Amino acid sequence: MSIVITGNPGVGKHTITKKISEILNFPIVDINLIAKDLGLLEQNENTNDVDTQKLAIILSEKKLNKKIIVGHLAPYVLENNQVKIIIILRRNPYELESVYKERNYSEIKIKENTGSEILGIIAHDAIEKFEEKAFQIDVSKASIEKVVKKVLETISKKEVNEEVDWLNLVTENNDLEKFFTH
Repeated sequence: MSIVITGNPGVGKHTITKKISEILNFPIVDINLIAKDLGLLEQNENTNDVDTQKLAIILSEKKLNKKIIVGHLAPYVLENNQVKIIIILRRNPYELESVYKERNYSEIKIKENTGSEILGIIAHDAIEKFEEKAFQIDVSKASIEKVVKKVLETISKKEVNEEVDWLNLVTENNDLEKFFTH
């Protein structure tokens, strides 16, 4: 059984995972690196597509006990029996938009990723699959230290679970068209 940290690109998964790994002395398993190393990434216009079925098979054969697994694909490539707890990092889409611009994402990719965060797609899929093992943490405007503290509290007590509703925020700000093309 392993600790999993997931969420949309730009929420701080790798930064937080590295800190948690140092504190708990658990090795990191990076889902994206495994996919890349095994040639499971396929360039498709602005994105890299991953053969999640092949990746799931490969991960099912790995020993993941006492490891921290990181990656946005976690809900799609891990099975319930491989996961002790899954932490879904969530971040305000207005902050994410800035992160994506700094990363030189295309406008299409920015909308896809912020839209996914607003709708909570990864969170929904992780919660549906892992149920009581899934916990959301809002990392917006929080220091790395504060997020690490929340993650460690969640791992140890399984009590920190924040409700996140970016759709309500974006709707109140009358910004649906800003983040969605249709």
